[in-house]
Amino acid sequence: MKNIVYFDLETQKSADEVGGWDKISAMGMSVGVTYSTGRGTYVIYGEKQVGDLLKDLQRADLVVGFNNLRFDYEVLHGYTAYDLRQLPTLDMLVEIQKKLQHRLSLDSIATATFGVEKTAEGLQAIEWYRQGKMAEIAEYCCYDVKITRMVHEYGVQNRILHYQNRMGKKLSVAVEW
Repeated sequence: MKNIVYFDLETQKSADEVGGWDKISAMGMSVGVTYSTGRGTYVIYGEKQVGDLLKDLQRADLVVGFNNLRFDYEVLHGYTAYDLRQLPTLDMLVEIQKKLQHRLSLDSIATATFGVEKTAEGLQAIEWYRQGKMAEIAEYCCYDVKITRMVHEYGVQNRILHYQNRMGKKLSVAVEW
């Protein structure tokens, strides 16, 4: 059985706090979450377990995320010299952007495809980090990983995803995963 690892993380700091989007590796990970099809379980990693998270990603037959090449991997590059972009990776945002010539949010896909919305957003997770609310960050991150997994599996099975455009209209995009 193929070990697909679905992955997301939240950060300690915003882009503004570290001097811009070109310094993503300085944002620091607050919480990372994986779901492994090989294990059939979620694993939550704090910053002190970032080495275990990196091992989990390296053991995957495929890492699936949403904006993980440009964002999540760059955050982790603050902890390792290993180039995570060398891992077998499907960044759904990148693939969808190639088709549509613009970016979509995970929330716009989840809302149009499943009728569910994300429970929070990244800046809220940073505020929770400042408040020491690690359980809230972990719950939010687990939910994002679950939505990522649902979107990927739906795309694999149906070869299409639905999304809402900025005007609220439901549209579709073909995917080849």
